[in-house]
Amino acid sequence: MQTNTTFHIAFHAERSIDAQSVRDLYDLADWWPNRQLGAIADMLDQDIAIGAWNNDHLIAFARTVTDGRFRAYIEDVVVHPTYRRQRIAVQILERLVDSLTHIETISLFCASDLVSLYEHVGFKARRSQVVMHHKGRS
Repeated sequence: MQTNTTFHIAFHAERSIDAQSVRDLYDLADWWPNRQLGAIADMLDQDIAIGAWNNDHLIAFARTVTDGRFRAYIEDVVVHPTYRRQRIAVQILERLVDSLTHIETISLFCASDLVSLYEHVGFKARRSQVVMHHKGRS
């Protein structure tokens, strides 16, 4: 697949994001191998999701989980390896954050090598907090 400097960014509500395309991006990033297409489709219908396309190919994706007022959490920011370092992640994040101006606190977790990317969009690292996880019961 050739890179192309022109791409289209849209929310799921504006342009449907296909669950298989998201699954393909997860696979390229070696993420979430157990997430099934039906569960991804359900997630797309519940969360605020945004994608970037080169023609009909989904090349980037991100989503937000939110209570609609106080907290929002950005999750699954992924860019196809061929299209990385072209500011696509910055552009989808800026559009996503702009849609959340009514939210009190927007958070995300990231690998340490991605801190500068998120700082560029206005996020600040807070070393005073500990991230804790609880594995849900299946």
